[in-house]
Amino acid sequence: MARPIWTGTLSFGLLNIPVSLMSGERKVDISFRMLDSRDKKPIRFERVNADTGEEVPWKDIVKAFEYDKGSYVVVEKEDIASAAPQTHESVDVEAFVDRDAIGLRFFEKPYILVPGKKAEKGYVLLRDTLESTGKVGVARVVIRTREYLCAVVPEGDALVLLMLRYPQELVDPEEYKLPGGKAADYRITAKEREMAETLIASMSATWKPDDYQDEFRKRLETIIKKRIKARGATTKIVEEETEHEDAATNVVDFMSLLQKSLDSKKRTPARKAAAKKAPARKAAKKASKSTKKAPAKRARKAASR
Repeated sequence: MARPIWTGTLSFGLLNIPVSLMSGERKVDISFRMLDSRDKKPIRFERVNADTGEEVPWKDIVKAFEYDKGSYVVVEKEDIASAAPQTHESVDVEAFVDRDAIGLRFFEKPYILVPGKKAEKGYVLLRDTLESTGKVGVARVVIRTREYLCAVVPEGDALVLLMLRYPQELVDPEEYKLPGGKAADYRITAKEREMAETLIASMSATWKPDDYQDEFRKRLETIIKKRIKARGATTKIVEEETEHEDAATNVVDFMSLLQKSLDSKKRTPARKAAAKKAPARKAAKKASKSTKKAPAKRARKAASR
């Protein structure tokens, strides 16, 4: 079974749904190793100083930003750490928008959100409500040290988390020379338009993803298998089975939480709610420790008497 990339909660308003983030894509590219043609040994790429040609050990390598050609400013690990977002284990939905409001260019990479144990009710509630309203949740999630913008989208029985590109990562189409204006400006006749529409209608079909296969990859795999068979080689693939440990959650009153979220008249991101609850948890822990220590102290006093 595949390992979760990330485990935490999917949060909107005051509702928190334990989930695991699973990969929604499968890498099928055929990768190659570079070998020395003389003895068929793998080639190793080394880190060398551009001036001296000497190999540089990892401990002596630093990161730098080239702000001008040939001019660098070193960025220390502390600088990167201070800029990194605080790690938290939740997909924080900040708003719900119409499904068609997000342009196609923003979508980048799919993941599948899998509910934890006893979290099915909240999962299905959000999934079905998004489906019936035609909305998607715009959220942020921190994976490792980077904060990502993402969309929570219902698809069949699943909640799919689609990574989004930030606006700064997109090239404005206006930067390119594109044909604007009306069709008449390009002398497109009514007959040409009619023929184009007829052609499109004749080629229209139902979208069936399985009808489209990577033919180049198939042909290349066939060639590789023939080469392996010719050399008398055998391949053995060992798949390690890993236990999937889902997060458990207690039974919660969804009606009460939904009502509280509505009464607040504003969004309550999970990160703020968690920050407010933190002191209360600490106080509870201290109280529990003090109650545990009290009987022990009395027992020691009684023994000394």
